[in-house]
Amino acid sequence: MRAVSVHPDAIVVTSLLWQTTATAIRSGEEAMLVDSPYFPEELELLPTLLGQAGFRPSALLATHADFDHLLGRLAYPELSMGVGEETLHRLRSEPGKAQRELRAADAEHYVERPRPLGLGHVQPLPVPGRLGLGDQELELHPAEGHTSDGVAVLARWCGVLVCGDYLSSVEIPTISPAGSLEAYRATLARLAALLEVTETAVPGHGAPQPRDAALRILDEDLAYLDALERGDPRVPLPAGRDSPRQRQVHAENLALLDR
Repeated sequence: MRAVSVHPDAIVVTSLLWQTTATAIRSGEEAMLVDSPYFPEELELLPTLLGQAGFRPSALLATHADFDHLLGRLAYPELSMGVGEETLHRLRSEPGKAQRELRAADAEHYVERPRPLGLGHVQPLPVPGRLGLGDQELELHPAEGHTSDGVAVLARWCGVLVCGDYLSSVEIPTISPAGSLEAYRATLARLAALLEVTETAVPGHGAPQPRDAALRILDEDLAYLDALERGDPRVPLPAGRDSPRQRQVHAENLALLDR
């Protein structure tokens, strides 16, 4: 697990699996943790690591309902978790799915956990909307397309945009069965506007990106979506993302659009 300070009020922790990110943001004495790392050892270490840096989260927030973004409760079982209203709907309409997918991923990677994932109290948050943190506010913006739900979190006072599974330097755009090209493009348009007031974009997977790099990735993703819509199986993938795994993701995207 790696940790990097992107602002005095924001620290990003990156898991060793899938480069999954978790972002702690603070205002004064209050802090919030957005998303989560993956491995049990990383989750066990997280409160100590953040505490030593002066971040003591009083609440959790998940950008969407994919299981690898919901594990904050394993690090902070006493804290409530906030999610967008669409994410809460997805969790309620798919009871136990996150836990089943976590167990499957753990089995694939030979991971043993001291206890199962329990989501406990999940608080719905209006999106678009605002969420108080100390004497500041986090802005919550819709971010559907990758999935049917999603929220991007803007901490305007520190110039940090936590965007969920978008703007990744290691993954191409992934369209889930409940996502859509149209919604994905709409989210990229919103993110482009938010990047104008952002210093650092934090994707759900991969390293935090300065504004110019994030805008370049956004342009590459738009070009990829256009090629995907044309159904080109041999489309060149962006530099740094042309790997066997991302070729497999592209094939899965094509198959989904052919349904």
